[in-house]
Amino acid sequence: MMLTATSFVAGSDFLSGQKKNPRVAKAYKEKHDLLSSRLKEMNLSLDNIQILLVAYKNEKQLELYVKQKQETRYRKLTTYAICRTSGEPGPKRSQGDLQIPEGFYFLDKFNPCSDYYLSLGISYPNASDRILCKSGNPGGDIYIHGECVTIGCMPITNDKIQELYIYAIQAKENGQNNIPVYIFPFRFTDSNLSKFREQYKADKTLLEFWNDLKTGYDKFTRNLSELKVRVDPANGKYRVQ
Repeated sequence: MMLTATSFVAGSDFLSGQKKNPRVAKAYKEKHDLLSSRLKEMNLSLDNIQILLVAYKNEKQLELYVKQKQETRYRKLTTYAICRTSGEPGPKRSQGDLQIPEGFYFLDKFNPCSDYYLSLGISYPNASDRILCKSGNPGGDIYIHGECVTIGCMPITNDKIQELYIYAIQAKENGQNNIPVYIFPFRFTDSNLSKFREQYKADKTLLEFWNDLKTGYDKFTRNLSELKVRVDPANGKYRVQ
């Protein structure tokens, strides 16, 4: 099975509806010119961008990549600091385990009325998570959001979520129904691999899972293009094409 996200229908109703919210209106007022200027330096504009997000849990970083609609290769625009984390290296497998997920996801919710200022929902649990969940309840409601608290989400402060929320709105408005979010436990550098493989050498299942993630990491960092990811229905493993 291929990974899919909740489909959005882009159009003026979505954009105008979002802008009616005071927090979104404030974000556009405070950030529109700044974001437009940043994109202009890359010969891009808010009216023509698509975005892709890559998170690294160990490094507490969320990278934002952008491109024009007609392009296939992304370029890194900026890196946001994840200001608070919970859990430890390894995927989320159960409701209440405090883990930040690891895997290949999409944005599937825009919440301008969040308890954490503004929030963008991540499509957890996906097909792999459901298959590999051990408790029968994988949990849900994983977001990138404002503030600086978490029990499994990725907060980036109110100031930075204003920026990311606008980028995401504009990408959706430009027809990007599936905005990718790739979440890795760490950068798969030689030093990190040596460190974490030694630290978790007794957990063969986890190491095999990370090997699957590394395949996607290697392909994305090499090509900077959106990944095609399939989930094996027999065992929940990611298959990156």
